[in-house]
Amino acid sequence: MDNTLLYSKLTSLPENMKSEVSDFIDFHLSKSKKITSKKKPKFGSGKGMFTMKKTFDKPIEDFKDYI
Repeated sequence: MDNTLLYSKLTSLPENMKSEVSDFIDFHLSKSKKITSKKKPKFGSGKGMFTMKKTFDKPIEDFKDYI
């Protein structure tokens, strides 16, 4: 969209609607900043958050019929 066309539409609006448009633009600007600011977790950042039981690799008795 051309900026001059957008500007002409904006100037033709009443003052209360200009305020709403301004809030709408601010909302979209903050939304786009949140999307770009997401960081990827680093490898190993969850270390120590959970533990595995020592019997984790032990076969489950209920599945013996299927193995």
